[in-house]
Amino acid sequence: MKKLALHWKILIGMALGVIFGLVMSYISGGSQFVGDYIKPFGTIFINLLKLIAIPLILASLIKGVSDLKDISKLSQMGGRTILTYISTTLVAVIIGLILVNSIQPGKSISVETRKELVQAYASDADQKREAAAKQSSAVPLQALVDIVPSNIFAAAGDNRNMLQIIFFAMFFGIGIILIPEKQSASVKGFFDSFNAVILKLIDLIMLSAPYGVFALLAALVVEAPSLELFKALALYAITLLLALAIMICFYALMVRFIIKKSPLFFFKGIAPAQLLAFSTSSSAATLPVTMECVEGNLGVDKEVTSFVLPIGATINMDGTSVYQGVAAVFIAQAFGLDLSLSAQLGIIFTATLASIGTAAVPSAGIVMLVIVLAQAGIPEAGLALIFAIDRPLDMCRTVVNVTGDAAVSMFVAKSIGKLK
Repeated sequence: MKKLALHWKILIGMALGVIFGLVMSYISGGSQFVGDYIKPFGTIFINLLKLIAIPLILASLIKGVSDLKDISKLSQMGGRTILTYISTTLVAVIIGLILVNSIQPGKSISVETRKELVQAYASDADQKREAAAKQSSAVPLQALVDIVPSNIFAAAGDNRNMLQIIFFAMFFGIGIILIPEKQSASVKGFFDSFNAVILKLIDLIMLSAPYGVFALLAALVVEAPSLELFKALALYAITLLLALAIMICFYALMVRFIIKKSPLFFFKGIAPAQLLAFSTSSSAATLPVTMECVEGNLGVDKEVTSFVLPIGATINMDGTSVYQGVAAVFIAQAFGLDLSLSAQLGIIFTATLASIGTAAVPSAGIVMLVIVLAQAGIPEAGLALIFAIDRPLDMCRTVVNVTGDAAVSMFVAKSIGKLK
């Protein structure tokens, strides 16, 4: 018998969690049982995601930046590649924020249900409100000051200091690039291996995802049994899918008006990679097929694909960036938090940087979401709201990630005369 794929296990866990929660809601003492003996396993799963966030950002960013040493030989291609990837990521986050602020899926929750939700996660929400209040009273350039840590070990002790970790990781990676390769080889080798270990740990954590989803959804049902919460989750999913669709349209416009190729030609050529991305939820696993499609079907020179696409699988996560913007604001809306313009600009900045360190493996985006939530002062407990439906949405996000890599590779190839 063929082994059941992880995403099917997660979907089954979702369904069983809802059913179990509904049944226990109508049994005397059932809600207490779920709170005492089921919910802790969901909490443990969320804690594992938070646990791996700082090691992941350190490993991925240091490896990613140090891998860019070829830019010294391919400065023209490298500069255009990085700038284009950052630009599309910014567009992705902004699209997500515009849609989630327009549709406001979290606002569909009634005041009573929101009170129940806040009460269930009261301590976490209160801490975030206090942090937000302190931030609002800070001097204008305090946000810039806060990016640079005075002590990296102290910064690593709190997920709210993720921007400081990102700064240190990028600074450290640049240092590796600037010293002779003979001297940097052992350090780079360590972080390459460290990154591989962290990715394997994420694989191990995700093996427990079906059980974590079951526990989270069962607890969610008994603590906030109103159907409004599930309607809000459905509206959140629709908002995210709409934002991802708009991002696909953005690539089509980019291909048509900047690259001067037919969007139909583009999507037909990249379709095999998109299908594989949807089924695996991994840009890294899809990379060989993406390279084959971009070279063989889209006419991009091998010199470009061998440089642009591997970098894209590391730092260009447009679908993940859309998701982080939508998810962060949705959770804030669900908890009744009004995010200021500066807070949402912070989300754009943090999500853009976090996407650089997002591993190209299934569900790594939700680990990076911990960074965005912590930096914006949004309760991390809100991960419990969205994780249950994250896997099918992750499959769609990966399609956007791979499509973006292909579009950028065509753009870079055209700009240096390497596109047929």
